[in-house]
Amino acid sequence: MSYLEELNEVQRKAVTHTEGPVMVLAGAGSGKTRVLTYRIAYLLESGVDPYNILALTFTNKAAREMKARISKIAGEDMAKSLWMGTFHSVFARILRFEADKLGFPSNFTIYDSDDSKSLLRTLIKEQNLDDKVYKVNQVQNRISSAKNSLISAEQYQNDTFIYNEDLQAKKPMLGKLYGMYVKRCFKSGAMDFDDLLYLTNILLRDQAEVLLKYQDKFRYIMVDEFQDTNYAQSNILKMLAARHENICVVGDDAQSIYAFRGANIQNILNFKNQYPDVAIYKLEQNYRSTKNIVQAANQVISKNKEQLKKDVWTSNADGEQIKLVKCLSETEEGSFVAGEILDLKAKESINEDQFAILYRTNAQSRALEEALRKRNIPYRIFGGTSFYQRKEIKDILAYFRMAINPNDEEAFKRVINYPARGIGQTSVDRILIAASEEGKSQWEIVSDLEAAHLNINTGIRNRIKEFVDLIKSFQILASQDDAYEVGNHIASATGILKLFYSDKSPESVSRYENIQELLAGMKEFSEIPLEPDENPEENPRGLGSFIQDIALLTDTDVKDQKEDDQPKVALMTVHSAKGLEFPYVFIAGLEENLFPSQLSVNSRKDLEEERRLFYVALTRAEKRAYLSFATTRFRYGSMVYSEPSRFLSEIDQSLIEMPKRMSGEQRTTSSSYKLSRQAIPRKLVKPTASGNGVSGAAMDQIKIGTRVNHARFGRGEVVGLEGELPNRKATVDFKGIGKKQLLLKFAQLQIME
Repeated sequence: MSYLEELNEVQRKAVTHTEGPVMVLAGAGSGKTRVLTYRIAYLLESGVDPYNILALTFTNKAAREMKARISKIAGEDMAKSLWMGTFHSVFARILRFEADKLGFPSNFTIYDSDDSKSLLRTLIKEQNLDDKVYKVNQVQNRISSAKNSLISAEQYQNDTFIYNEDLQAKKPMLGKLYGMYVKRCFKSGAMDFDDLLYLTNILLRDQAEVLLKYQDKFRYIMVDEFQDTNYAQSNILKMLAARHENICVVGDDAQSIYAFRGANIQNILNFKNQYPDVAIYKLEQNYRSTKNIVQAANQVISKNKEQLKKDVWTSNADGEQIKLVKCLSETEEGSFVAGEILDLKAKESINEDQFAILYRTNAQSRALEEALRKRNIPYRIFGGTSFYQRKEIKDILAYFRMAINPNDEEAFKRVINYPARGIGQTSVDRILIAASEEGKSQWEIVSDLEAAHLNINTGIRNRIKEFVDLIKSFQILASQDDAYEVGNHIASATGILKLFYSDKSPESVSRYENIQELLAGMKEFSEIPLEPDENPEENPRGLGSFIQDIALLTDTDVKDQKEDDQPKVALMTVHSAKGLEFPYVFIAGLEENLFPSQLSVNSRKDLEEERRLFYVALTRAEKRAYLSFATTRFRYGSMVYSEPSRFLSEIDQSLIEMPKRMSGEQRTTSSSYKLSRQAIPRKLVKPTASGNGVSGAAMDQIKIGTRVNHARFGRGEVVGLEGELPNRKATVDFKGIGKKQLLLKFAQLQIME
């Protein structure tokens, strides 16, 4: 077991303590993946059957990386036999085996977010509800929250408190929509992402024999990123671990940042209460970042009251001070970041992929992108439209889904007249109405048109029959051949490939290439060797398995398949950066009401999550971290005056360097000065708006000698005044620019205290 020699003392103890409940508190950059991987390898080498180990992650990428590492230690066959994957992929696998006990077919479809929204739009329309009140995103989030809290549609509708909440929100029909949504999914043989957790809970709760079966099977349970689990996930873990209690959770409460997705930090904070005899190991040595970065992150996170105390440290070099840059606007902020990247590239001969620019909201990327484009710096935005969400890909995937589960309502609606086959919306609506009235799926209606008594003409009947025959031919093929053979046939037989190939426009060429890329991925999938527990008769490389694989991809797993290999600067929100690391990290927009978010500042709980988010951002940096804020920023169509984020003042000034800003395109000098109230003005007089200018009261405060700030010209001093209010003019001497005469009611001057 030579690999144990690679571990420090605490890591080794966490790896070799295999019996009973264990909690590993892993600080940022402390090697938690290595501990989790080696712990599994240690169990295998100790004689534990790989089929008795359940390892749960939050991304398929993490699972693949761990399996690859385990293969090198314990052998490929052992690694393949592990039950390892995301919560959703592992529970989907269990649900495939046990679907009949819940009344679902084993080939159930997994609806993604777009499928769910499409169904909800249909239901909202059917109920004649105002879609401006019943906004589909809000309805979807409400149903998702209920499922993750294990509240059924029936319980939801019978709960007076919930009903009063909906009534107060002017959405009294939410409960009915939830009930209808569940029924329609069931009729379509479909589960959404939340169902994979919700229905696993129902299965284990109501089927004692099934629970016993999986308790006996999963004798050792390991969970990565435990701080990100929600109530439904923790409840499943509690049931599965109840028999043997060999459960090891790895995580860091300081990196719990997904409350908006339902993650419950109390799961990790209260784990000791659930298992009083738990062994706790704290991984406190950071192998990633410099001392200055680690100390700064520690200082910030120490302000949170609700936490499990750790003393994260590093033996790495001190490194450079954290650079803090004050900008006059988001445009200047983008200019600074882009310029600094060019300087570092030139001075240190490093590629663009060594840099990451992080921000709190997606809207901030615009100014940053513009600055990078102006300087021809290649970049890539994480979290944009993924390959599998593109229209042409979703269209052909809908055909794939119909070949596996023809009752899939959302897939049916997508392909019934695509490519156009002369079946108009009126005919489709009649099919939908007939299905609703008769309690059948749309497929059942079109499969037996005579029995349905649809009011459609002979020509359309014939076209529908041709469509039905086409799908039936796909079903036969899907039951026999591998995913690539079926996918290639469907792409040709439907006419989709021909549609894009014959149209030589750039858009169609791109779509044709995307479909070819999909088929290439299917070819690769079809050639993966079978794993030991896979039965060839069940066609594990068939279309159904391929569809499930891509349905369960997480945001982190999905990468634009056409992405070239050119190094690129990474742009992403801090939420998207979780689990990643970069030598050079820029954190932009560190302003009050932006980071921390305006929605979080009135609640300690929410503010502490924002502080954890900043902690995550800062600890992504290995060598250097840059923090920036703007004193003015356009938000919601108007100029907003900003104050620096409170998080900046929580870092000791000895760790901060604030380079002086120069006018124009000159950005920094070698000189710096300590962070102070003069360096970061904590209190700005914010004039109230009057048109594009300031109010008379604020204009009256401007005297000769008043120090002011202008969004374009920077800081200056008023050296002359003429005229009467409200048409008074001021002559301002701006540092490095000179004197400018400005009409006060339009100048938007900021008075500096």
